[in-house]
Amino acid sequence: MARPKEFEIAIIGGGIAGITLAAALSSRSIPFKIYEQAPAFGEIGAGVSFSPNAVQAMRMCHEGVHRAFEKVCTRNLWPSKQKVWFDYVDGFHDGDNYAFSICNELGQNGVHRARFLDEMIKLLPEGVAQFSKRLLSIDENASGRLRMNFEDGTTAEADAIVGCDGIKSRVRQCLFGAEHPCARPLYSHKYAYRGLVPMEKATEVIGEERAQNACMHMGPGGHVLTFPVEHGKILNIVAFKTDPEEWPDHQKLTRTSQREDLLRDFGHYSKELVELLSLTNPKLDVWAIFDLMDNPPPSYSKGRICIMGDAAHATSPHHGAGAGLCIEDSAMLAELLADDHVTSPAALEAVCATFDAQRRARGEFLMQSSRFIGDTYEWRAEGVGNDFQKIEAEINWRNDKLGNINMAEMCDVAKAELRDRLGATPRL
Repeated sequence: MARPKEFEIAIIGGGIAGITLAAALSSRSIPFKIYEQAPAFGEIGAGVSFSPNAVQAMRMCHEGVHRAFEKVCTRNLWPSKQKVWFDYVDGFHDGDNYAFSICNELGQNGVHRARFLDEMIKLLPEGVAQFSKRLLSIDENASGRLRMNFEDGTTAEADAIVGCDGIKSRVRQCLFGAEHPCARPLYSHKYAYRGLVPMEKATEVIGEERAQNACMHMGPGGHVLTFPVEHGKILNIVAFKTDPEEWPDHQKLTRTSQREDLLRDFGHYSKELVELLSLTNPKLDVWAIFDLMDNPPPSYSKGRICIMGDAAHATSPHHGAGAGLCIEDSAMLAELLADDHVTSPAALEAVCATFDAQRRARGEFLMQSSRFIGDTYEWRAEGVGNDFQKIEAEINWRNDKLGNINMAEMCDVAKAELRDRLGATPRL
């Protein structure tokens, strides 16, 4: 029988990272509360996909997380494409432009962030979340508990704090100072147009195979990925463009744009791709791609405070692996907190230090590799260029490093390190 936990965890942020951690803690009877700055739970952004490592982590967090994923995901529509992650094509030249396919055991799966979150929220007990709580600072009270000071003048206390508050993390700023290089993400010099097109219209332009299955259109200085969402009713389009200029306002990562701007950026690409992009709405959102690659946090923890998910390793989206690593973080941190040797606040600093030691290298690899992969799609990667064999090899090697892991073994290694830090005797 598990020993009771004489501590409480504060989770700052109620996005995918915070909710998967909350579900994992709830299933392990670990006391926690969530503090979310918005008036209600919600996710911004559109589609997200997961690779096999993420599915392992979902199941380790809570079987309900995996059920939520299965309920809302859309896979490639053709049975023959179930293990295809993306078909890669030359999106620049007309004609027979197929290049290669990248496969894995899971294949492509498109999930709307908000719908996934809505399903996971159902896993949480009543009363664990407080809303409109924008964190200002963290200090320690006379009894040694951590005190969170919020913008609305209220405070709350916990024995450990986990920052799941995203790319602009206030917890990260509290750890290292508002002037530290890692306090703010930097522009990766890519932006992305996001559009949705009815599947029947997309099929008329690019054919059933390209429309009904995930496809990556490569080209010089830009790339376009497409995959079905809404169980095949809609084709999701994300068009990335390399931008030599600075993003004008680092406080606003999105702006409204026009379809004419999209066609100006991609009008010299293949006729097929231009016709597809012409089907998007006249008004489009443009997302600046920021990340922490240039200034990663020097640590994911300090004392009994740690950061995870985008707060720790905010990445560009080119690997399609950022959300998956968030869920990995949740699984490992929950397993560490659930260890029988962790029963009182005295053990929580060792938990946070172990989490940092076990997760930071993987988070930093993702950020670096994602930037590189984005450039391979645009024939800009050093030593690769537009050599399709080299592009395919780079993608396969890097995807394998991220996707083909044993999550249970990773957690066992982490728990062994934790017990070493605690000087604990291994259980027989």
